[in-house]
Amino acid sequence: MTKTLGNPGQNAGMTIPAISVAMSVYNGERFLAESIESVLAQGFGDFEFLILDDGSRDATPDIVHHYADRDSRIRPIIRENRGLIASLNEMLARARAPIIARMDADDICRPQRFEKQIAFLADHPDYGVVGTWTEDIDEAGAPYSLSGNDHPTSHEGFLRAIETGSPLICHPAAMFRREVVRSVGDYHAAFRHCEDYDLWLRLASVTKLCSIPERLMRYRHYENQVSSRHATEQQIGAAVSYLAYRERLAGRPDPTANLERLPPIDELDALFGREGIARQVRARVAPGLLYSRASLRDDGFDLLCRYLREGGRRDGMWRVVARLVRFGEPVRAARLAATLAMG
Repeated sequence: MTKTLGNPGQNAGMTIPAISVAMSVYNGERFLAESIESVLAQGFGDFEFLILDDGSRDATPDIVHHYADRDSRIRPIIRENRGLIASLNEMLARARAPIIARMDADDICRPQRFEKQIAFLADHPDYGVVGTWTEDIDEAGAPYSLSGNDHPTSHEGFLRAIETGSPLICHPAAMFRREVVRSVGDYHAAFRHCEDYDLWLRLASVTKLCSIPERLMRYRHYENQVSSRHATEQQIGAAVSYLAYRERLAGRPDPTANLERLPPIDELDALFGREGIARQVRARVAPGLLYSRASLRDDGFDLLCRYLREGGRRDGMWRVVARLVRFGEPVRAARLAATLAMG
């Protein structure tokens, strides 16, 4: 499926691969080799593999160079730290293929992943993004118990999932058409730690998205991964992104479109030009913080208390008080109890 590259500014005789695999890694030595090997073992081999080391301070660059020396499909990019969103956008700009396959440095592809996803995109030209279902594993590779719905397998299901707050597409399992993503402005810097969710919502108005109902990705969960450390910021960003999505559906301008960083929650009414937005964000975020040890220990706790003072639902909140005691947070437990007593 390769073809001779004829674009101006490219080296004569260079060929365009079918897929550009995009992996950004920061201090990822622990799982990196296994992740790289799962990509190199794909049954569909017509790809280039961009591995961007985002200023790691561990053995990550050495591991990347080791594999690049063994397989010419790997294009290593070693540079200073700029963050995940800048890294993703850099790989989009550097990619030579029309199709991008995302991959994280701690997950594992099943050997059939690429062939099944690229076949789906070939058979469904109206779809710009296709993910896969995942097999959830822990840090040792053992099964990780996780409740909840699988990712939607049709665009109609995807749109319903947006409204119900269900999972949309697993980011490292996604494969997408490069130009469709570039047409909506790539990943947006304002949505740190939920950049994929924001991208999926922006793409929903210009293309179709879904996932293949096969577990073609082993998705790893472990303590101190980014999604755990930044749970509150992630959920606030997702809530704002959803409200921006509703603005676009209503035919109004997206007030987040050109932001480099989201403002504090209390400034969201001014950003959106009407009252009640900050309150909506707190109401959307608070229920998702109740079981998160990290969120109850960071700014999520103050958000939860503010939500309750604004008349938020109190079901199960006394159990959160007990949970805070178990987490070793007696002062916060007392503050939450006092807030509940005031109501």
